[in-house]
Amino acid sequence: MLRVGLIGTGDISNLNILGYIHSKDTELVAVADNDILIAAGKLECWGLKSLKIYEDYKKMIDKEDLDIVEILTPHHLHAPMTEYCAKAGISGISVQKPMANTIMDCERMINACKEEKVKLKLFENFRFYPIYLRAKELLEKGIIGEPLNFRINTIGMGGPSMTVGLRAYSWRINMDTCGGGPWVYDDGQHKLSVALWLMNEERVEKVHGWVDYFTGVLDCPANFFWKYPSRNPDDLPKYGTMEFTLATNVYYPSNYYNCDEFIEISGTKGMMWINQCTAGGNFLSETPQYPPIVVYVDGDVQIHGKDLPRDWRYSFINSTEHFIEVIKSGRGEPIYTGEQGKNLCIFGKMPYISSQEERIVYWEEFTSENEKKGALSIKRPSTSQKSGMTKYYVRKSKDMKKGIKQGLKHENFKYDYES
Repeated sequence: MLRVGLIGTGDISNLNILGYIHSKDTELVAVADNDILIAAGKLECWGLKSLKIYEDYKKMIDKEDLDIVEILTPHHLHAPMTEYCAKAGISGISVQKPMANTIMDCERMINACKEEKVKLKLFENFRFYPIYLRAKELLEKGIIGEPLNFRINTIGMGGPSMTVGLRAYSWRINMDTCGGGPWVYDDGQHKLSVALWLMNEERVEKVHGWVDYFTGVLDCPANFFWKYPSRNPDDLPKYGTMEFTLATNVYYPSNYYNCDEFIEISGTKGMMWINQCTAGGNFLSETPQYPPIVVYVDGDVQIHGKDLPRDWRYSFINSTEHFIEVIKSGRGEPIYTGEQGKNLCIFGKMPYISSQEERIVYWEEFTSENEKKGALSIKRPSTSQKSGMTKYYVRKSKDMKKGIKQGLKHENFKYDYES
């Protein structure tokens, strides 16, 4: 039985815990959080009141004989926490995305785990979403030929959605603790991951981006596009596009965060559309206009994935189960490895630097050496104001109340551990 400890009991821990609660191979033994009251509330909610709570994560690592640690803390803490856990001999370390604030920190984490022969995982759950797994199977079978162009739009809706605590917002809008912005760098790690994975790539060649701060503090709307590297001179060129759209006046129920994703992939034989992820399972999922996967080839339209669950939590459960099996068996590698996690951090920084310097940026520029020189510093525009967040949420609240008065309803999702 693998012994598991959690560092951090913020909002996302409600989802990360699910894969362990029902596992026959693991035992949750302790959590660490600098806010003991929040941690205690989570344990009661999960039905795990008997678990130990540590205010200092180092004491938990030192006193408990742990096999797996989940690090669910602000990004700037990932590197020192990973190093400490690795030196303590923890067999498997899972770090919530993004891996770290800097390329240098990513390399510190990778090296520490290599030295101690520790399995390091970047926790990115979109790779395990049932609909996306089916889409990947279809693409691997060549259903649309060779994929040539990828496009994803993330739309930030008005909700109603999962309640997110204020402490989660405070560090995400701070460049020093987040490493970028809450949309492109934080949430964007999921979408960047899918942009590489579904197109069977490990990196991109170059990026041209535009990032705005409409609210005064949030890095949205944003739009950037890229070229995938060519392996051979005769390869057809492959491109990708990513958008982050604000639609906070749109009533759009979600059991999780107040956003959703829509993907389009074109290939040499046809096209594929993948509808929804984060808010999958809401009323839109029940309509004939938004089936999970649509494929067009040779004048024929096919629907795929209607037999699959469209609940986002399964991506967390599937990801955790995979990691448990890797640690239990001692075989294989986590999804993602440390090196792959570093690649996603590099990808996530490229749109900001491109937007700041108003030019195309290249993958080779994003090295720890250039970072040390200060060449890759992400800066918030001088015009940004934190008061913009207040105005943003006031507008959002008014629109939400208007939608509810019009009769639009939303039933809050209950987790398995809730009565």
